[in-house]
Amino acid sequence: MKSSARMLAWLALAASPAFAATDPDFLLSATAKDFASYFPGQLANGYLSTFTAPRGTEGNLAYLVAFMDYAKDDIARPAAIPGWTEIDYSTGQSVAGHFWMNQVDLSPAVFKGYRQTLDLHDATLTTRYRYLDHGRTTAVEVTTFVSQASPHLAATRLSITPNFDGEVELSFALNTWAPHQPRFALGKLSGEQMQEQVASRNLKLQAVPPATPDRAPLWYHGDTHVLDSDGDARDLTLRLDGRAEQGLAMAEAAAIQLPEGLTPREARFYRSDYRLALNLRVPVRKGITYTFTKYVAASREGWGGDAAADLALAKAARSKGFTTLLAAHQAAWRELWQTDIRIDGDPQAQRIVHSDLYYLLANSTRDTAWPIGACGMTTGYAGHTFWDSDSWVFPALLLLHPQRAKSLVMFRDRTLPAAEQRARERGLRGAMYPWEADPQNGSEQTPHFAYVLGEREIHVDADIAIAQWQYYLASGDKAWLQQHGWPVIRAVAQFWASRVTYDAQQQRYEILHVTSVDEDYNDVPNDTFTNVSAAKALRIAGAAARVVGTTPDPRWADMAARMYVPFSAKDGHHLDFDPSVPHAIDSWGGSALPMLAYPSLDLPMGAALRRRDFDYALAPITQSHRDPNSMGLAPTSIAAATLGDNAEASAWFQRNITANVLKPPFNVRTETANNNTGYFLTAAAGLLQNIVYGFSGLRIEQDGLVEAYPPMLPPKWKSLTLRRVAFRGKFYDIAIRRDAHGKVGLTRTLRTTP
Repeated sequence: MKSSARMLAWLALAASPAFAATDPDFLLSATAKDFASYFPGQLANGYLSTFTAPRGTEGNLAYLVAFMDYAKDDIARPAAIPGWTEIDYSTGQSVAGHFWMNQVDLSPAVFKGYRQTLDLHDATLTTRYRYLDHGRTTAVEVTTFVSQASPHLAATRLSITPNFDGEVELSFALNTWAPHQPRFALGKLSGEQMQEQVASRNLKLQAVPPATPDRAPLWYHGDTHVLDSDGDARDLTLRLDGRAEQGLAMAEAAAIQLPEGLTPREARFYRSDYRLALNLRVPVRKGITYTFTKYVAASREGWGGDAAADLALAKAARSKGFTTLLAAHQAAWRELWQTDIRIDGDPQAQRIVHSDLYYLLANSTRDTAWPIGACGMTTGYAGHTFWDSDSWVFPALLLLHPQRAKSLVMFRDRTLPAAEQRARERGLRGAMYPWEADPQNGSEQTPHFAYVLGEREIHVDADIAIAQWQYYLASGDKAWLQQHGWPVIRAVAQFWASRVTYDAQQQRYEILHVTSVDEDYNDVPNDTFTNVSAAKALRIAGAAARVVGTTPDPRWADMAARMYVPFSAKDGHHLDFDPSVPHAIDSWGGSALPMLAYPSLDLPMGAALRRRDFDYALAPITQSHRDPNSMGLAPTSIAAATLGDNAEASAWFQRNITANVLKPPFNVRTETANNNTGYFLTAAAGLLQNIVYGFSGLRIEQDGLVEAYPPMLPPKWKSLTLRRVAFRGKFYDIAIRRDAHGKVGLTRTLRTTP
């Protein structure tokens, strides 16, 4: 993807009686055995995100969509907003001082009968255990969610059942994080300078298990400065206004709900540089359950109001109650899961598909113009937008959740002026979209040490145009194309027309000085994927012009027709790039040729050539000594599927679910097995494309949703169903099954109701 190291684990499934209403295929659980290897899951609704933590009561990092820090000389990075999840607890019983539960080391002897369940279907995290504190035991149950129905809201509910009479303390906090140190001037440091500065602080660019990514010293969160804060101990509320470093304003508020009839013996408002809290001392009786709920509201400039508005939202949620808020949230997720991928015969694959879908849905918005970062709403790859948003995530969502896919193409329309300015600065026409774009304003955010990627990995322009056209083909919305898609497609075509070089002797067009998709080749002529993608973007521009009633530039068709695509006449297959460049590096990708069969590109070619391409590409892919990258697995399986090679397609898919890139206990997908770059939505979306397009053989074309290749099923799958697929305003159920003779066939059924 963006570095030379793009990157099954263990699944603990439990269906306790409390979760009986949810299909076990949606339940992922942790036990005390996971304490040492616990990789946090994510709770999010596309606008607001946080992470899971073992106790369920910890204060965790939180983020808002496209809310960025713009520190001097640095790249833009996600600004961590005050953490809202913490509800700390103390029994008041200690031999050597006062203990808060969140500070006690995790141990099965202290947290007895421990189980934490992430319900993917309802997007809730529920944690249960018996907390033992120097002879006093408390049964604890915590449930947390970020509302899908009311996106400004989140809630966490703590129930305690003590085995003693006495007094306990609780602390309901908003954690205001200290500015991260050290900060690096990634906007101006060379690669060597960056490595020197990392080493000078005794840091390493290596993963620290279980959950720290290998580039954590560089991928830290940005800062949110609290400008004003207050609390009301009588009203049991907290509020604050803040601003990201040189960025947008934000706000947050919390309202606490006590058990009915409970009167605290003391309620105090506490404020420091790093913590805003309501601290309570309450009486408890043995065997009685006490339930406390914390309602949180958050907003950012351009999405919501200030702290006063958020406080009103939090208090309104408190008035309605936890059950009402939770029910609306669950109903919203039930609606999302009406669209599903159902696999009969492979429970492991089914759970992984559900977890990949869950993380995509949790990090996406509908009917907005915000993109999705490669690692979602986290600090992975600094929250920046790459071609991943257009070529990986967008196609995975397009047939399943088109309104969420639409947000991604709308981001490119919204940030078109920034891309046009970038092209002008380089003496080019049209739009030159950044390799690493800021998710808020679309500006270039590639670190200085990776500057050549921003300048040379220009296939991103073609990827964007292809996605715009795919949205039009799937929606059939000509008005959208006229107003939003066409301006982007036209600007991309203008860029390619000014960026190509004409070789008069060979009478062909070439694209020189590019970084290949296989990024270890960072200055090559005629990268095949780039040239093929550019040619398709130019053809798309001609087609789009005709749809909107405009005459296309005649040069576009000529350039597309005469675009040079490197080919070995001797061996009869495509090459990765110009034959003048030795294909000799042991790179993470091995070969980009399988990407020519990627569903949205799908270079037309005969079966024999397709087979020769595949066989040629397999050698460097399988012989590489590099850590397998989860990004490359799906394209290889899809390429095999276009060949009708069920064995290879199934094997590469199986590798994608057994390659140790899914971290326990909640199937957090990492870039590679070893680099721990988590929440890697790019590869999650790739796996979904592997199913939606690869195994089905479906492609989105002007003629419709066509069966371009024969469908197939992995050997142990009995059937595959794509439920509630959306295409041009209609909804379908698409089923792939074997008949009595073992032949695989596809049927599509029009749904009479959406």
